[in-house]
Amino acid sequence: MRSIWNGSISFGLVTIPVKTYSATDRTSSVSFVRIHDKDGAPVHYRKICELDGEEVPNEEVGKGYQPPGDDTVVPITDEDLSRLPMPTAKTLSILSFVDPAEIDPLQLDKAYYLGPNGTSAAKPYALLREALEHHEKVAIGKVAMRGRETLAMLRAYDGALLMHTLLWPDQIRSADGIAPEAVKVRENEMTLAEMLMDSLGELDPAELHDDYREAVEELVAAKLEGGAPVAPDTSAAPGARVIDLTAALEKSVRAARGGAPGTDEAGAQDASVTPIRGRGPAAGKSAAKKAPAGKSAAGKGGTGTAAGGRTAAKKAATGKTATGRSGAAATTAGKAAADRRATGKTAAEKQSRTKRTAKSAADRA
Repeated sequence: MRSIWNGSISFGLVTIPVKTYSATDRTSSVSFVRIHDKDGAPVHYRKICELDGEEVPNEEVGKGYQPPGDDTVVPITDEDLSRLPMPTAKTLSILSFVDPAEIDPLQLDKAYYLGPNGTSAAKPYALLREALEHHEKVAIGKVAMRGRETLAMLRAYDGALLMHTLLWPDQIRSADGIAPEAVKVRENEMTLAEMLMDSLGELDPAELHDDYREAVEELVAAKLEGGAPVAPDTSAAPGARVIDLTAALEKSVRAARGGAPGTDEAGAQDASVTPIRGRGPAAGKSAAKKAPAGKSAAGKGGTGTAAGGRTAAKKAATGKTATGRSGAAATTAGKAAADRRATGKTAAEKQSRTKRTAKSAADRA
């Protein structure tokens, strides 16, 4: 790994010479080159002077500074910059040691590994690393790299010192006017959201990969072989729908836990609208409409006509019915039940007399 910057870490009277290495590799990400559509030839960028329209070679390209709101460009040379009072030009000057939670991740910019530069730097390097780990702190300082000064955070990572360049506080934009206002979240929705968060489990970094890059590589391979690229399957892609939030959360929790009974072959279950109870007078009217006339709570689970008749007779005796009818209606129902019982008794007596008559006739024969 090639060092990109040499300097030192300074805190108090301690100075640690270090070498800086890039901690990230972005070369594996997808990048495209510009080509001419007619013949496929690459298109190059050229540096053209706006004054004479001529192309400018790289050795004649310099720096300039344009003040905000002004069209004037002031030429700046490397010699001008070298005379600026910048004590952090070759030194990461530590200002304070703070709790990691005090650093907003929004400020994190680029990451660099710092390694000891020389054998004499090994001991103070290891001491600073161990102190950061043991004290559970990070160091905040300033450093100048590549012609500009920036904030930096230093922390222990995987046995080494890792430096993050930070954005200045005035480089962080405000979030005013972005978040919605006056949105109420119900307690059951919050509970389901937390259950979903817990159900997703831990993240395995080894399973993370760039699906887009793999798709591009497959596309390029298909084109090189002269075949047609495979069109992605978008039949199962969900469209923009207005769904019930509670039902969607419940479905997500079941899916995260490995599915549940009642799902289809694909392991999915349609989100249904969950009614919200207790919203004004309409809820009471709906409940009244849902109560079926002439049916009792016990009758819902009944196993036959006889059980239903006994339940009706018992309710008639106490003057109560399933729909809350008046006492007169209850009395009428009681009489009807009594008549049915009397009719059943009479039929049973007739059947008994018929059997006895048939037996007597058999005996005489």
